[in-house]
Amino acid sequence: MKFLKYLIGFIVLLILFVVGRGMLTPSISYESEITVEKSAKEAWAVMNDESKITQWLKGITDMKHISGEKGKVGAVTQYTFNDNGQESIIVETIKSITPNKQINMDFVMEGVMNMDYSLNFTEKDGKTTIKSSTNNKGEGIIMKSMMPFMKSSMKAQEDENMNNLKKLINENATNYFPETIVIE
Repeated sequence: MKFLKYLIGFIVLLILFVVGRGMLTPSISYESEITVEKSAKEAWAVMNDESKITQWLKGITDMKHISGEKGKVGAVTQYTFNDNGQESIIVETIKSITPNKQINMDFVMEGVMNMDYSLNFTEKDGKTTIKSSTNNKGEGIIMKSMMPFMKSSMKAQEDENMNNLKKLINENATNYFPETIVIE
């Protein structure tokens, strides 16, 4: 009987620890950075090429424009991801955008989390550094409690996506800016 009391006491303490940690740290932040051998203009074009999104965003199975003008402030897009058989729907809203320089978006996974996400492009000597900044906040007591324990896996996923994007940009063969020839 003593063992059962100790076991229950341990489980209660563990639950209090997890919930307490979540209440103290309900959001997590992390960054990722890559440098590509292309101009910011070309890097931006590759990143925004919808036909290539599955090549750098792991697990994406569908992308559907919901409202607003694509690529403009207020545009809303729904993404469907499949992670080991688990389907997730994330809704993106563009908050600010300066083409070839920066984009800031909100991502909402209803009932799970809200994400403030930005990408910044800095070009120097023909190379472009792309830096992502993410702030995730859990929704509800359970997700808030889990956030601190999910940081390393979420950061690892962002690093993988960014490295996939780097490879895609560096290997890009699509001419997004064909020159027009004027015949007089």
